[in-house]
Amino acid sequence: SRTGEMTAGLLLVFVGGLLEVCSGVSANRGGYPSFTDEVPFKITWPDAEFTLPTSGALYNEDDFVIMTTTEKEKYKCLLPSLTAGEEDYDKEYGGPSPGDLLEPLFKRSSCSYRIESYWTYEVCHGKHIRQYHEEKETGQKISVQEYFLGNLAQKNKVEEAEDVKSTVPTKNIEGQLTPYFSLEMGNGTPCVLKQNQPRSTSVLYVCHPEAKHEILSVAEVTTCEYEVVVLTPLLCAHPKYRFKSSPVNAIFCQALAGSPLRPQQLAQLDKEQEEQLKPPFSGVGWWKYEFCYGKHVHQYHEDKEQGKNIVVVGSWNAEEHIEWAKKNVARSYQLKDDGVQKVKLVSHFYGHGDVCDLTGKPRQVIVKLKCKESESPHAVTVYMLEPQTCQYILGVESPVICRILDTADEHGLLSLSS
Repeated sequence: SRTGEMTAGLLLVFVGGLLEVCSGVSANRGGYPSFTDEVPFKITWPDAEFTLPTSGALYNEDDFVIMTTTEKEKYKCLLPSLTAGEEDYDKEYGGPSPGDLLEPLFKRSSCSYRIESYWTYEVCHGKHIRQYHEEKETGQKISVQEYFLGNLAQKNKVEEAEDVKSTVPTKNIEGQLTPYFSLEMGNGTPCVLKQNQPRSTSVLYVCHPEAKHEILSVAEVTTCEYEVVVLTPLLCAHPKYRFKSSPVNAIFCQALAGSPLRPQQLAQLDKEQEEQLKPPFSGVGWWKYEFCYGKHVHQYHEDKEQGKNIVVVGSWNAEEHIEWAKKNVARSYQLKDDGVQKVKLVSHFYGHGDVCDLTGKPRQVIVKLKCKESESPHAVTVYMLEPQTCQYILGVESPVICRILDTADEHGLLSLSS
């Protein structure tokens, strides 16, 4: 039966109140394709006023299973109807070349940045790649340590890099075999470790429809030779460079009479994860930095005689953050081998800090929450940068963050409530 009974094709199992989706061979779902690990699913818990979506996967009111948790909570889970049709990526293509598609990015002298714990990477598309670190010295003087990892001196180098072949180059990027367009940039800062030969970089442009030309990764593949991966929507117009991502299919589990909207144990797990973000994360040094998610970022110093000196670096306002996120990158992605884009990092804007004596303007900070795996599940790494006077970047990296990043919406806002 397709109503109320388990099928061999889709095994839904509540484990300790949580719903898991397992794959198998479709037996009783008519003409539906088999469920495999290549097809991602997401469990959602709608309220009583829920109506089925009109776009995306199709749903049939008669296609559901009834699930029961260990607490005897009952849910009616509507299953999506999957379609097997895919675009034909092998069709003959007569549109603009990859270089032509990327030309607007090169012409407007756009630059992308990746900020890590020490180095900042600047990719000015079609011009140069710079690696630098700024450090304040006495008297507010700023010293800059920088290296150019590559330069593109001649415009025609873009055309030279474009080798029109029937086979587009691919590379395993974050576990996914991904097509890319490569731009070679040489004539960088001389490298002492290679007899003063110039540094060079391969910039791999990868299609991502929701990206804003952000830098996915920077790697030194061999001494003073680098590889930079940039996500851009411009290449997506070319079918051979399009990333074949599988849509996430929603399974809607509606609570039946007497059951909560979400299983109790799932709600408890969400609450525990939210509590782990509530305690302030603090950095170490003469100045310490206190970050309270969704509240504020403080800079403070404790003195036995004068007590605690607090400076408000930034305060949270959701509406202001959304306005900021519309103009900036709020989240970045990690390509997974199941074809799904997983959120790797989110950025949040905190404004309205204490007025800065040097600029006469309120302080503000961009908080970057990044997933960082560790043997210790509660380990936290915190770093603070000040790329401009009284404008800060606070990095917070922890395994705790990994479990919630995929709830981020297009503005980088996380769903922490049950």
